[in-house]
Amino acid sequence: MNVRLPPLPYELDSLEPHLSRRTLAQHHGTHHRGYVDSVRRLIENTRREYAPLEVVVRESAAAGERQLFGVAAQAWNHKFYWSSMDPAGGGEASGSLAPLIESSFGTQSAFQHQFVAAALESEGSGWVWLVAEGERLRIVTTPTEDTALVLAGTPLLTVEISEHAYQGDYQSRRADYVSTFLTHLVNWKFANRNLEKGRFRARRAPMLWGTPVPAQSRQPAVRSAESVRSAESRQPAVRSGSPELALHSH
Repeated sequence: MNVRLPPLPYELDSLEPHLSRRTLAQHHGTHHRGYVDSVRRLIENTRREYAPLEVVVRESAAAGERQLFGVAAQAWNHKFYWSSMDPAGGGEASGSLAPLIESSFGTQSAFQHQFVAAALESEGSGWVWLVAEGERLRIVTTPTEDTALVLAGTPLLTVEISEHAYQGDYQSRRADYVSTFLTHLVNWKFANRNLEKGRFRARRAPMLWGTPVPAQSRQPAVRSAESVRSAESRQPAVRSGSPELALHSH
């Protein structure tokens, strides 16, 4: 069986003081492991028993197999989330992403502000993503058991906004957690690699990964940067443009 719990790409204490060893150990060893174990149980003795996790996610989404899709999406999202962080990460985007950030959001600061705003606007658990669609970038959110992998575009990075991802270190301060993710942890090298992979796939074969799930059917789970901006009137704390909120160092 190919679906297994992957190791973290760094030591448990490598993200301290921004995310503690205790938080990572519980998140990876309990939550992530639980989703992987659930996928393994559901695909055992089926035609997907030896399929890669990404194939399980895409096929279960296309087939409308909600139970399998929900846990497979969570397993894939968590692996992607770990790689979206780096002990030496954080700060403004670099490489090929830098000009795309500026053309899509205006400035790097505006992108960071909108990313935090998207996290605050989302109710309950879920994920905030940076996604490339051609040469434009969007910020989208998905519920807990959903994933940007089956939406239009290429996922570049993500942050989980479920309470178990940050409550042990930040209590209810989601804005501080997401701001710290951007300031100290975000892995722009990983995001740039994903951007280049997406460009390569688009050049070689638009249908390389099989039949995609129609984006229109999944729009309720998506929030674009434009929708974030329109919703800022409902988020006075975000709208203020306070640098303490947009780039709060923890």
